[in-house]
Parts: sequence; structure tokens; C-alpha cells
Amino acid sequence: MSDKDPYSVPALVRGLTLLQAFTPQRPEQTMAQLAQTLGITRSAVFRTVHTLVEEGFLLPVRDGNHFRLGPAVLRVSYGYLASRELLEVAQKPLEALRDGQDWSGHLGVLDGRHILYLIRLPASDGLSSLVHVGSRLPATLTAMGRVLLTQKTEPEIRRLLAGQPKSAIEKALAAWQEDRVRPTVIHNGSFESGLCSVAAPIFDMSGDIVAAISATKQTDYVPAAVEREVLATAQMISRAMGWKAPEA
Repeated sequence: MSDKDPYSVPALVRGLTLLQAFTPQRPEQTMAQLAQTLGITRSAVFRTVHTLVEEGFLLPVRDGNHFRLGPAVLRVSYGYLASRELLEVAQKPLEALRDGQDWSGHLGVLDGRHILYLIRLPASDGLSSLVHVGSRLPATLTAMGRVLLTQKTEPEIRRLLAGQPKSAIEKALAAWQEDRVRPTVIHNGSFESGLCSVAAPIFDMSGDIVAAISATKQTDYVPAAVEREVLATAQMISRAMGWKAPEA
């Protein structure tokens, strides 16, 4: 990145460059070695290393003068790999859902108080999906968002929605209470009249909800067959992610 880039954050660039200095050939390094590799002063390295240790991206080893990559690097790497794996695993089942029911198919994840759309598969009419990959909509106003909020506690929901009108928060909590005990969530369009969606959760191998899928169509109700197919598709994707359904 150019030094003249007005949007570049030098401290962040320095931290990322420092992390990349650790390689299979040099898994452990001292501050002096890092300063030499990066061509910066030891004081600058000290501040960067201290911050990375505090955040878990580096671990001190041996006598405390050597450092190696920490578990936070693995968490970031796993998050990237998991998201790539999820999209690859979900694509074909979602296509089958879309083709079999002729409802638009979507996959999304929670991004703060919003739902972030990662897959969009429009139905044949081309009118059943107004969002695009990368679109962000309020989680409380979408079927997928409401599914993803079920993994939150009430205090977490309140913190997430802080600043919104009290009536909106209480309405969201009332829906959350009902959504938690249902296998799917049906939502009548908050952004487009006559648009109806049904969503179901995607679980990972730990049993955590990591994403949601939905089927959407311009209609005034969700047929039971579509709801069953959305749930079955979500469970198929979850199993491919290592999830095992709890024994009855």
C-alpha cells in the first residue's frame, strides 16, 4: 500500500506486516530480529508486539524474549476458512431448493445488528429477491436475521439494539421469544409489500448457529412444503459442516 494513501493506518499496517514475518522457517523471533526484518526501531516494535500479545496474536516463549504466533491468528484463519467452506457447502443445496420450489434462495450471517447477504439465488420470476450479495438489512426485520438473533441472550439483544425506540426493542424481544422455540422463522416483508420469507439456521460442528438460509417469494403465505424444504436444506448444510442433530 502506498505511503501516500490517506486512508492507510500505519500502525495497523505495521502490525499486519509484523505477523507476516513469522514463517515456518522462522516460527520464533526476538524483538531485535523483528526490528531488523521490518526495518523499524525497537521502540516501534515493542509497542506493536505488546499490543499483539495483549490481543492474543503473539505469545511470548522461552525466556520471554522470543515470540511466536498466538491463538488469535488461528481464530481469524479459521473464520476465513469456515466462511469459504460454508459458501461452497451451501451453494448446491440452495440451488436445489431454489429450483425445486421456485423461491429465491439466500444465505446470510449476522453483522452487528444487521444481516449480511453472502449468497443470492433469484427465482425464475426475477422479482422474488430485492437484495444482492453484500446487502445489509436490519436483522430484526428479516427472517434470516431473526433466526440468527435466537442465539443471543436478552441482555445481548438489548445492547445490540441500544439507541432504537423502546417500542422497537420490545417488539424485537417479543419476536425473539417466539422465534427461539421454533425450527423456522416466517417473516412478511418489511421492505416490500407482499414479499414473504421463511428461514432456518445453519449449525456448525459445535452446535452454534453460524448462518441462516431463507426462501423468499412475492406471496401472502408460506406453503408447508416450502417451509419443510427450507428446514431440510438447512439441516443438510449443517450436517456437511459437521453438525449432528441432538438425539430425540
